[in-house]
Amino acid sequence: MPIRSMTGFARVSRSTPAGELTFSIKTVNHRGLDMHFHAPPEFDAVEPALRTAVRKRVARGHVQVQIFFKRAPPQVASGSEPLGLNEALLAAWLLAFRGAAERFGLDSKPDLNQALRLPGMMESRAEHVADASLEAEVLSAAAEALDELEAFRIREGSAIEVEIRGRAQSLRDIARSMEDIRTRALPYFHQRLKDKLSELLSGAQLEPARLAQEAALLAERSDISEELVRLKTHADQTDALLSAEGETGKKLDFLLQEMNRETNTILSKTGGLGETGLTLTDLGLAAKAEIDRIREQSLNIE
Repeated sequence: MPIRSMTGFARVSRSTPAGELTFSIKTVNHRGLDMHFHAPPEFDAVEPALRTAVRKRVARGHVQVQIFFKRAPPQVASGSEPLGLNEALLAAWLLAFRGAAERFGLDSKPDLNQALRLPGMMESRAEHVADASLEAEVLSAAAEALDELEAFRIREGSAIEVEIRGRAQSLRDIARSMEDIRTRALPYFHQRLKDKLSELLSGAQLEPARLAQEAALLAERSDISEELVRLKTHADQTDALLSAEGETGKKLDFLLQEMNRETNTILSKTGGLGETGLTLTDLGLAAKAEIDRIREQSLNIE
């Protein structure tokens, strides 16, 4: 299953016998699935079906759906239902007109001729009710828009995947460089261990078992081999997650936390090793930078 970005946009417009219909859908990143619909009241009945359609195609993200509809002028034939005045719209227009005149101190009266030219002011009595054929057009437009959205999100996801795989490879390269330097730094580790043991032994008598325990602890606190192995393993797991199914973004976020923890441990162990330690520190900071860049990209993965 290809990686999909949570960012996408699609718009579908079509002409219907009832008028011009435009369906648009926009998605951005979000922790869960958060859907918002903006449509004329006449499409309220079709909203549940639209929610179901979106939920089948989108698992995570903030989803904004908008439906625009410009009804065609009704054709009034002899004996047909006459046009009526949209009194609610007229009342709202008059209220806004008088409010603006009062706020700005204008001595002006509303012009009914202008009001009647407003879209939707003259309508048939059934104009606010979307018929079955119009609802079917909305669902058809939604299906087409969701196909376009899917293609958009897969295209964006492909670019994100390339970026993350490249960063994961950089982490493996950094870990290998640190392993090579660690091999050359073993004399520093051994010297640190000897110094610590000498400090423990000076003026004190330690039991052999206690001495062995302290030596093991000091060796563990100075060696970064396990952290480097885990860092490379996590980089490999990143590639595996990008090829797996499911909510990759959430799983990747957890894995990045583990990678960051390993890098912090490496940085805490490489102090006091002279120039070699400084080189390891620089590489550790570079690894943290790569992890942060992966996290930036992963926030947009579904």
